[in-house]
Amino acid sequence: MPVITRLCAVAALLLSVAACTGPTVVTTDDTVAPPPAAAPPPETTRPSNAHLANAFAYALPGPESAGGATVYAFTTPSGRWQCQITPRTQVSCGKAGGTATAIGITGAPDEVTDPDGGSTTPTAILVDRTADPQFAALPASEVADPPVLPFNRILAVAGFRCNVQEASGVSCLSELSGKGFTFSADGFTTAYTDVPADAP
Repeated sequence: MPVITRLCAVAALLLSVAACTGPTVVTTDDTVAPPPAAAPPPETTRPSNAHLANAFAYALPGPESAGGATVYAFTTPSGRWQCQITPRTQVSCGKAGGTATAIGITGAPDEVTDPDGGSTTPTAILVDRTADPQFAALPASEVADPPVLPFNRILAVAGFRCNVQEASGVSCLSELSGKGFTFSADGFTTAYTDVPADAP
């Protein structure tokens, strides 16, 4: 066999061996479902900071019974409600004027448990750092004449935030738990109502 013919035969043999030693492809009729896609993370909406009030304007000496520690308090523009933020403890709202009178919110319970285990009329709605909002019987406020928080302004301080809106009323939130309340004389919900970013 001539040399050129032998070289051509060897080259053809090498090409056929190389073609047979490539990656193996297996095709079957079995179908395997792809693993389920991971659920998207829950959508979290952070409260707006577009309309923050100056918290220093609402800092007041706290009750003597609590050692006079600073609290943050405000009265609503109507003068009907007063709220107090006790830093890193709770925010509570009740009727303005410093008296422990019935809360006066439609749908509020007629009675709540007092500190001694008896029943009494609720005087406030509150939320602490981690628990659900609740109605409670609190003593009369010792904070006299706190400044007015204007409509659509947010008082955010010491782990809590509150606002007052004409359409929804007073709303407060624990920033740690995300639990809060919104109320007016006409009713309440156990959810915070944020001030819209485009509010005046």
